[in-house]
Amino acid sequence: MSFESLDLRHFRCEIDPQGITWLTIDCAGSSVNRLSGEVLTELGRALDYFQSAPPAALVIRSGKAAGFIAGADIDEFSQLNDAATARAFVERGWTVFNRLAAVSWPTLALVQGHCMGGGLELALACRYRIVVDQPDTRLSLPEVMLGIFPGWGGMLRLPRRVGAPLALDMMLTGRALSARRAAASGLADLCVPPRLAAQSAARHVRSNQPVRGPRGKDAWLSHPILRPLLLRQARKTLEKRDPQGHYPAPRAILDIWAHHGGNALAAPALIEGIVQSDTARNLLRVFRMQERLKAFGKGSDQAAVQHVHVVGAGVMGGDIAAWCALKGLTVTLQDMDRARIAQAIGRARALYTRKIQPAREAMLAADRLIPDPDGQGVARADLVIEAISENPDAKRGLYAALEPRLKDGALLATNTSSLSLQDLGRDLARPERLVGIHFFNPVAKMPLVEVVTTGHTDPHAQAAACAFVGRIGKLPLPVQSVPGFLVNAVLAPYMLEAMRCVDEGLSPETIDAAMKAYGMPMGPIELIDTVGLDIARDAGAQLTGQAQPPACLARHLDRNELGRKSGQGFYRWREGKPVRTEAGAAPAGLARRLLQPLIDATRRQQAAGVVADAELANAGVIFGTGYAPYTGGPIPREAD
Repeated sequence: MSFESLDLRHFRCEIDPQGITWLTIDCAGSSVNRLSGEVLTELGRALDYFQSAPPAALVIRSGKAAGFIAGADIDEFSQLNDAATARAFVERGWTVFNRLAAVSWPTLALVQGHCMGGGLELALACRYRIVVDQPDTRLSLPEVMLGIFPGWGGMLRLPRRVGAPLALDMMLTGRALSARRAAASGLADLCVPPRLAAQSAARHVRSNQPVRGPRGKDAWLSHPILRPLLLRQARKTLEKRDPQGHYPAPRAILDIWAHHGGNALAAPALIEGIVQSDTARNLLRVFRMQERLKAFGKGSDQAAVQHVHVVGAGVMGGDIAAWCALKGLTVTLQDMDRARIAQAIGRARALYTRKIQPAREAMLAADRLIPDPDGQGVARADLVIEAISENPDAKRGLYAALEPRLKDGALLATNTSSLSLQDLGRDLARPERLVGIHFFNPVAKMPLVEVVTTGHTDPHAQAAACAFVGRIGKLPLPVQSVPGFLVNAVLAPYMLEAMRCVDEGLSPETIDAAMKAYGMPMGPIELIDTVGLDIARDAGAQLTGQAQPPACLARHLDRNELGRKSGQGFYRWREGKPVRTEAGAAPAGLARRLLQPLIDATRRQQAAGVVADAELANAGVIFGTGYAPYTGGPIPREAD
């Protein structure tokens, strides 16, 4: 019997002159590899074949340009409606990967690109792992972000490779390792350049090298005697992050690692409880929302923008420019104030130092960000982003100077947070190519970007703007040009209600603590301080129709206390953090009271057609405000 006689749809097999077997996973009908039930069954059949005809060595690699393996089939996970199917789902992957781990001949996973979830669990079941040194190589166990756990051997094998501290961090947060970090930690045996990947894999799989394990501090911290200490520390961290227990999966991961040797099958009650939890169902919804937003940014125009010109080197403009350069684009940054450009360049260099390794790559990113006080880059840019003050007359005056200098096909964009595109573009010769590309502060952390259009916007301009947003690693949300678009329109009444509570005598600490306990990443009062009290006043007046600001806001503004940027607002700020006193007991129903205006506003914006449907409204609020993901968003599914 030959391998070809197995008639597998998702695998190819070749034997090279050295006798090494190369098993290529190439899932049929898909641009990425996912470990569906059919794929796992075929892998089991391949192992049956190799059992009868043992190879000298086996290298498993991907046939997809997109990466190694993106994980399990999410659609199959969504169909786990009872305990029996949930257990069968876990058992299927656990069994086949245990078989792979037990073979007598050497095995190696050659990882290029993403290696996530079940893909990493498969790689961990191999004796060796080689990672290809390129920016998109990332290894992670992100199941916790879907409200579930890595049940196919990851909780057993990852601590053996990298040590318990790093393994717990990866499993409890979903955090990914780059290729170089994977090699440094022991998760991978080697990190090699793309041109040497196949050659290195062939040499290493036959090397008979001892299997790597944790070293130094990671090794002794992984000793079984210290497990109770690590468990206590991890639980303490979880209690701090999620005191109300909104997310049960991290606690289940700890229990399975600590008490069941990483084998989820030994804890059937946890399987049933986690897989069928409301949190898992809602986080699966959020994942699908995220994939839908990503799809908006995957158009054929994604490579069209190579040079971005940003006008306005304030906090938003400077940080937009810095992020675009970080993502590989050439950026020219214009401002009348040269000192502001210098400050923006300084912030950019600090960002690159934090985000990019090695230092040489950070220097290359810095070189792509070019000071341009006279605006020479306008004529060469594929995209010009205006990020000046929220003054419509000033913006229209700038456009009058910019438009004649734009090259054919260039896109003109504004980062306005609420102004009407119809009004801003009224004097343009070609208003149909003006779009809003609305980033949120801080640019480096906030994943959402609203792509704002009108009924007269050229569809190509919208597609190009969405593709640009996807190109720089953000999530594009198409919205219509109405006051506040989506995110600011729902935040304004939420912040207003919080300030009304302050006027009634509640402390900022009490209000913020109540909302963080609900699952928001930041309380509304801290958010107001972060946005700026002057901006909160202007947005509130425009978006909520309040003639007079809340008394607490007016008092701070009278004292020129503008929040974080001035060092004093509702909180005093020190080294970028608010100085708090102890929170008091929250009145019953406080979180619901504060959220109801936000929920009502979300429904209104969706009903008015600002976004296409309820799930996009949920996506915008979750990724644009941090609205508690475990809830699935402010509009429940039954209201779709």
